[in-house]
Amino acid sequence: MKLQGKPRHAVVTGASSGIGQAIVNQLLGDGWRVTGLCRTVGADIIPGLSIVPVDLTDFDRLGTIAQELEPADALIHAAGFMRTAPLGELSLDEGAQMWRVHVDAAALLADRLAPGMPQGGRIVLVGSRTANGAPTRSQYAATKAALVGMARSWAAELASQALQSTSSPQAPLIPRSCATPLARRPRRECRRWAASYRPMRSRRSLLFC
Repeated sequence: MKLQGKPRHAVVTGASSGIGQAIVNQLLGDGWRVTGLCRTVGADIIPGLSIVPVDLTDFDRLGTIAQELEPADALIHAAGFMRTAPLGELSLDEGAQMWRVHVDAAALLADRLAPGMPQGGRIVLVGSRTANGAPTRSQYAATKAALVGMARSWAAELASQALQSTSSPQAPLIPRSCATPLARRPRRECRRWAASYRPMRSRRSLLFC
């Protein structure tokens, strides 16, 4: 997919495994250029893919990288992890770490990249049905529920600028289960998402699933 003769550029967090890796593979197959932000750098050189090694909780470095990136047509925040524990055994450190990866890193990247996005640009936050609540997953659910509020708030901000934005289920979605060690059904669902991607007439749009 190209814009003015140049392949579109996507920034994807968590690009080295799971959902992020599946999305990267699909985007590359569709002709995108991808910058992957992740801690692990593979040995293989993949055309169209540039990996920038970074710990997403190192906000100083992450901010510097975001400032140095070329303008992005899409930001896809797929990085994440889950720790579980029942009440009485919660770890505040693990809860804070999940918040930094899921919420704070997304906020920092969107804040730096969104102003430079062209028409049709998109910010995609990968969510989870666990945001509605699940036993032993309270801290993880809290971070994913926060993404819902953040996406809706950004959508409201864009609306005030007369820009079209969306967090509706009719929009192209990242599948909740895709190419992860626990749920391997990447090709059908990721292809469905990537095939449904179409530039919108607005400057930016926000997606959440």
